[in-house]
Amino acid sequence: MNNQLIHRPKIFWIAGLIALAIVIGASLYRQAVLHQRQAEVAMRGAQVMPFDLEKTTHHFEPLPDGGLQTVVADSPIDPEQVKLIQSHLKEETAKFQAGDFSDPAAIHGDAMPGLKQLRAGHRNMTVEYTTLPDGGQIRYTTQQPALVAAVHDWFAAQRSDHGHHAQ
Repeated sequence: MNNQLIHRPKIFWIAGLIALAIVIGASLYRQAVLHQRQAEVAMRGAQVMPFDLEKTTHHFEPLPDGGLQTVVADSPIDPEQVKLIQSHLKEETAKFQAGDFSDPAAIHGDAMPGLKQLRAGHRNMTVEYTTLPDGGQIRYTTQQPALVAAVHDWFAAQRSDHGHHAQ
């Protein structure tokens, strides 16, 4: 009986170490998968977005009635990046107003959260572009809670997929 009491703590200790190793391994695996996805998104993004992801930052701000997407040059004195951001966001705004979300789908995939709902509900959403001195922004506004949720889901997916290029 005394031997069982002596060996039981060793078993619990070993089981605890095994559990810890599993948790750490799973976390490292998730990080590796996320890093790989972000690298793939950056590669596809370079084919769709004319500006340099390494010289720009995306901001995705969920709002109660939709959201605000801003892209700015990391250096406001980089007129080339500012011009590329502005022209791209103007084009994207026109496409989004028409329900064409093919560019985000090409970058993030057709199964991107919120994308299907945005395509279907684009007529019930206002999409407006504004020029900024260091880039541009697109404002998404709707009174439909399901579309607001879709914008928020869409923004969250973009923040995750763009990694350090997004805030």
